[in-house]
Amino acid sequence: MKVPKAGAVVAVIALAATATGCAGDSAKEPLAIGIKFDQPGIGMREADGTYTGFDVDVATYIAKELGYKPNEIEFKQVYSSDRELLIQYNEVKFVAASYSISDKRKEKVDFAGPYFIAHQDLLVRSTDTSITKAEDLNSKRLCSVTGSTSAENVRKTLAPKASVLELGSYSDCLVALQDNQADAMTTDNSILAGYAAQKGNEGKFRLLGLNLSNENYGIGLKKGDADLQRKINAALTKMVSDGSWDAAVKKNFGPANYKYEPAPQVTSGS
Repeated sequence: MKVPKAGAVVAVIALAATATGCAGDSAKEPLAIGIKFDQPGIGMREADGTYTGFDVDVATYIAKELGYKPNEIEFKQVYSSDRELLIQYNEVKFVAASYSISDKRKEKVDFAGPYFIAHQDLLVRSTDTSITKAEDLNSKRLCSVTGSTSAENVRKTLAPKASVLELGSYSDCLVALQDNQADAMTTDNSILAGYAAQKGNEGKFRLLGLNLSNENYGIGLKKGDADLQRKINAALTKMVSDGSWDAAVKKNFGPANYKYEPAPQVTSGS
């Protein structure tokens, strides 16, 4: 039987609509990952809109193992003070943002990893020789980021009499240090090394090389998601075994010339 021309057109439109609907139904939702946008060498949103840093490389590798291509990732900015909230309210699937594993944080989120070991250190102006050890901070102005374990460590243990300035980002702390509003800046040596080596900062700042704490970086995820935790741990283990971890470390931290620890044993969730 011959289909009238008008009927054929309607049939084609209907078929196309059905096909479009099916394609839309099967489209993959982007994978939302929380990273830092302002930490050179760790997590940085560049001027051209691309993302660089060790955590970015780790997150991208994990995403690949979960079945996502780079163009299927949506990076979202997180701050030290809101990482748990973004995880709890499903704004991100997981967080890779120089996120130190701690018992306090484990009350709110779960961790995969660890995937990197850093140490708390101090960054000072290259011309300042008055600070050589943590105790010297008792008569100084120290800058750190709101919600960071570094600020808490200084207050409780290292220099309880220090004047602590807590700002929203490490970039703000670097400006305060440069403008003589602070005498030192503290956080993990990996982050400080990234700032010291950043273009335009060469020779302005120096790390003291103090290992004031051990910071085990983990991947933060929603509490109770054991399946995702297991998959991320498997991805991290594979990243180390196939050489991708070492390549990412050298690419992002090599120019800073600081000694980093070997890849730690993945233990979370085991």
